[in-house]
Amino acid sequence: MEMITVQQAENIILSQAQDFGKEFIHYDSALGRVLAEDLKADRDLPPFDRPTVDGIAISYHAYEKGIRSFKIKAVQSAGEPSVSIHSAEDCIEIMTGAALDSSADTVIRYEDISIDHGTAHINIDIKQGQNIHLKAKDKKEGEILVKAGQIISPAIIGIASSIGKTTLFVKKLPKIAIISTGDEMVSAESVPTPFQLRRSNGVSIQSVLKKYGIQADTLHVNDHYEEIKKELARCIEEYDVLLLSGGVSMGKFDYLPEVCRELGIEKRFHKIKQRPGKPFWFGSKDQKLVFAFPGNPVSVFMCLHRYFIPWLEKSLETPPTSPLFAVLQDDIDFPFGLQYFAQVKLNINSSGQLTAESVHTNGSGDFSHLAETDAFIELPLEQNHFKKGEVYPIWKYNF
Repeated sequence: MEMITVQQAENIILSQAQDFGKEFIHYDSALGRVLAEDLKADRDLPPFDRPTVDGIAISYHAYEKGIRSFKIKAVQSAGEPSVSIHSAEDCIEIMTGAALDSSADTVIRYEDISIDHGTAHINIDIKQGQNIHLKAKDKKEGEILVKAGQIISPAIIGIASSIGKTTLFVKKLPKIAIISTGDEMVSAESVPTPFQLRRSNGVSIQSVLKKYGIQADTLHVNDHYEEIKKELARCIEEYDVLLLSGGVSMGKFDYLPEVCRELGIEKRFHKIKQRPGKPFWFGSKDQKLVFAFPGNPVSVFMCLHRYFIPWLEKSLETPPTSPLFAVLQDDIDFPFGLQYFAQVKLNINSSGQLTAESVHTNGSGDFSHLAETDAFIELPLEQNHFKKGEVYPIWKYNF
């Protein structure tokens, strides 16, 4: 199979989006998950008429009769039973959020009255119904407060709590294993020899997935054919998705494509007309998916955000977080017939435009700039020269 385009690769991957089911979880564990049910008001919101200020509550009918001084009958705070007014000359001192009795229909702020020996005097002109948040003004019982399909935010958790929904119905997440390969890769705790590198791809991928509530398992295998075959055979049975880094290029010890073939994992494509990430391999077996990224850290980061995250968002049916579009801030020349993903720093200019400034790097093995950049800008393979002021899609990772 020949090299395919970025758009073809995207289409193939997104065609494999799938529903992993639904489950109930406690609301204090739901942040970042995808809501699978509508949240409805369990009663009117607000559930009673309530003052929006601290002050006194009166019957407006008494004010219409010319009464301007009212004897304070009681003081009522939020959470207490409501107090009724029986005489036109009476009022209630009442606090913000308290339950207003039906015998009162107007609230006047403390700032607009004077109190003398238990009598409140109104010092301004008032309107009937002022300073009151009416019952069911926001939502009626049974109305939808939050629609299904949204990523659960702190605000949504607060709404769930307010209606007593301590258990939420959410979309299940795929079970994912992250597998790094390479004899030259040692653990982060190790002191590498001059010929070794510390592993970073696995923990980088794992950290990205945590933003989506996914607790992925990680493992590392060396470049030994039988070891790779044994671990892949186990993982393809136990997990929904395998995310691999390394072992897919043209090197003598890049065994992954052959191991996948032997295990019956169907190759959907191998190699994309792009830089970085050209050797990317993608396949499937019985609804299980294998994303095999090249081993260079920048290639892993780009392929993860350009291909896997859109697949995950489509599977969970959430609005896509990328691409956005940004205005290029400098000229870029790229004299190769490949789609180029350049690392860029994002800003918003005084006109409210999203801007992208390219950062010079030393290729896909140079991951030192990922911390100071925010996104990859996607530059089409049909061009070789890209000018300041032109607009292109970006795939953000830090912004």
